[in-house]
Amino acid sequence: MDAHLPTPLSLIAEDLSDRIGFDEQFLDLRVPIPTLEGVETVLLPYTNFSVLMRPDKRLAAITALGIDGEKLMDISRSGIDWRLDPRIPEDQQTGERVYARNDIDRGHLVRRASAVWGDTRDHAAQANEDTFHFTNAAPQAAGFNQSLELWLGLETYLLENATDYRRRLIVFTGPIFSDLDPVYRGVEIPLQFFKVAVFLVEGELAATGYIADQTPHLTDLPEIPPRGVIDDPPPLGPFRTFQVPVRDIATLTGLDLTGLITVDRMPIAASLPSAQVTSTRRELTSPENLDLDFDLRD
Repeated sequence: MDAHLPTPLSLIAEDLSDRIGFDEQFLDLRVPIPTLEGVETVLLPYTNFSVLMRPDKRLAAITALGIDGEKLMDISRSGIDWRLDPRIPEDQQTGERVYARNDIDRGHLVRRASAVWGDTRDHAAQANEDTFHFTNAAPQAAGFNQSLELWLGLETYLLENATDYRRRLIVFTGPIFSDLDPVYRGVEIPLQFFKVAVFLVEGELAATGYIADQTPHLTDLPEIPPRGVIDDPPPLGPFRTFQVPVRDIATLTGLDLTGLITVDRMPIAASLPSAQVTSTRRELTSPENLDLDFDLRD
């Protein structure tokens, strides 16, 4: 079967040397890109966002995006092809071969619509194209990527809030790697993904964390071992979206989220600081039941 798969795309002669990437002072208070101690990573700046790559996984450890609601633009994605990033070797990123002739989507980690902003249309258009680097994608079952009513609803809620109230938000997104992740065409398929939103409340930093799980949607894909063969289902069970303490995401990923743990707006994170991971997760059934302990509009 491998003989019929496409060969990796050649690295395009693309000049990305002028990309500034994520701005740590985007909210006028320093919010650094979380680091991953003890693991080799490569930081790749793009337009309005950055990707911290894990060469060992050939996927991002985390993406960092600033959303400027006052400068968002509506630009089409038509005609933009996915491509490799020429700044790192082909074997350190996941290219077209993993996504060919199957029901696995190239799931944007930095959401395209959220990155498309700028002082000029050219700047926003460049951000639009930059989101189509494979370094900004993760393998996601089509049923998961295309029907994420709550996951995408959460992103839309944050994006619309930024737009309607002309405010700035930071969104960190990435996979949660574990020993349970199945290997498909030489790449580990993350079963879970996280998102952390960071914003200002009365001039002070605030953060909230979320996790989604795609395990059930992988069971019907060819070449991927059935979930039961790998292990018992994870604590999340069938696909759902949860609000979780930021500290849980730090524990599961190894990312340094110390500064955001202390400003977590999920009330239970403060009231039960030593609670077991997964025990404080709150299932979301609509954006209206986000347990933020404040109104994003304030």
